[in-house]
Amino acid sequence: MAQSSMRGGRGRKFKAEINVVPYIDVMLVLLVIFMVAAPLTNPGVINLPTAAKSALPPTEYIQISLRPDTSATIGVNGQKSGGGKEEKVPGKAQLLQKLRSLHEANPDMPVMISGDKDIKYDEVIQIISEAKKLGISRVGLATKQ
Repeated sequence: MAQSSMRGGRGRKFKAEINVVPYIDVMLVLLVIFMVAAPLTNPGVINLPTAAKSALPPTEYIQISLRPDTSATIGVNGQKSGGGKEEKVPGKAQLLQKLRSLHEANPDMPVMISGDKDIKYDEVIQIISEAKKLGISRVGLATKQ
C-alpha cells in the first residue's frame, strides 16, 4: 500500500478549467430563437397618437399649407381676420420670404403648419426650422381630428 502512493511522488491533480460547451449550446439556442422571432416584428409600422383639440386655440395665426406638388399657401387665419385670404406661393424661397414679411408685420402671431400626408416629413421639419430661425417661438402642426 505504501508502495503505490510513492510511485510518482505525486497525487492526482485536479484541472481547474471552465467547461464552455454548455454555454455555447445555450448561446446557439438563443441565437435560433432570436432569428425566428426577428421577422415577426414589423418595425415599419408606427402607431401615432391622436391629438385632441387644444383648450384655447389662438385667435389669429399664420397658416401654412404644404402640398405634394412643392407648392404651398400662406395667409393669416383666425376669428379677427374673418377666415383670412391665403396666397399661393410656388416654392420654398417665396414661402420663406412671405413668412418673414408676415412675421415682421405681426411678431407675436403663432404659425400653424398643415402638411399633406403625401409630402416628405423632411419638408415639414425644414419649414419648422426656418420659422424658428426667423424668431417665431410658437410653431404648431395641424392634425386631422
